[in-house]
Amino acid sequence: MMAVMATTSARALRLLSTLAGGRVWPAADLAQRLEVSARTLRRDVDTLRGLGYTVQPVKGVGGGYRLVGGARLPPLVLDEEQVVAIAVSLQAAPRVLAGLDGAAASALASVRQVMPERLRLESDALVVTALPNLWEFPADLIDAGVVRAVGAAVRRRHLLRVVVDGGDGGADGAGEAVLLEPYAVVVWAARWYLVAADPAGSSDGRWRVLRLDRLTVRAPTGTPFAPRPLPPGGIATLVQETPDRGDVLASWPCQGSAELAVPAPLAARFAPGGAVVEHVTEGVCRLRMGAWSWTGLAGLYLTFAAELRAVEPDELRAALRGIRERVDRSEAATADDAGRVDDRRGP
Repeated sequence: MMAVMATTSARALRLLSTLAGGRVWPAADLAQRLEVSARTLRRDVDTLRGLGYTVQPVKGVGGGYRLVGGARLPPLVLDEEQVVAIAVSLQAAPRVLAGLDGAAASALASVRQVMPERLRLESDALVVTALPNLWEFPADLIDAGVVRAVGAAVRRRHLLRVVVDGGDGGADGAGEAVLLEPYAVVVWAARWYLVAADPAGSSDGRWRVLRLDRLTVRAPTGTPFAPRPLPPGGIATLVQETPDRGDVLASWPCQGSAELAVPAPLAARFAPGGAVVEHVTEGVCRLRMGAWSWTGLAGLYLTFAAELRAVEPDELRAALRGIRERVDRSEAATADDAGRVDDRRGP
């Protein structure tokens, strides 16, 4: 009897692992893959349903099955690659959501507790030490409730009422109140953004990119909206090339600004995280950013290979002059070295 139950359980786990990919499986293909009869397949499907998994029948030629979300959280079944992915991800995940202190560590402990011994040893071998890097420009923590509320509005295609904080440290709720059509949540350069259309912005709806950590979400509207066509380039281009996306200057020992002969969308795409881009004219923008030293900051501006003007402060101007002088001396030294080599070679 125990052997029969073990065999049935093993088959049900194989069935669950197969269905977990999310695709629709024709019943005949599924039975062939699991090497069971159609009748046994139906019994194993019933077994999964009894455990709390929602296995949905799909009508059509021959019929089929697919696994969908259920009303309660059933046991998880993970293979070796999934265990490795979870162990690494939970240890290396950056802390970006407020109110979830220790959640990653406790989640890893919970997963580890139900792992078979072999997989537990595999997981324990993957101890990751994550060190911060200065170039990560850590952003403000995001309220987990904001992420859930915004994500729900995106998924349901419901209008979203928010208050946008300009990032000046004002009191919660003080800012621009808007009603938006939310389309996507995007993570880029270690920052979380909402891509939305603002129906009040223009007759066609003004597309906006807003930092999630600058939003205060009001009560759900429950009001659906009709999706509109995305702008050229889609979501990714919109986020990367929108200068006015709520970014603020990262805290660095040396901070400066300059006007560049570069269009604002182009500068917004390639400026480092923690920089602020402002539109000046069609081909000129103002770029504010910081670095660990004035020479390092000057070098960042030079990477754009564009004319600079209105450079501030004096220390940044001095650093640019210093770089020019060092380049001039290097060129002169290189020319002298080449001359001495020619002299040694003779006529």
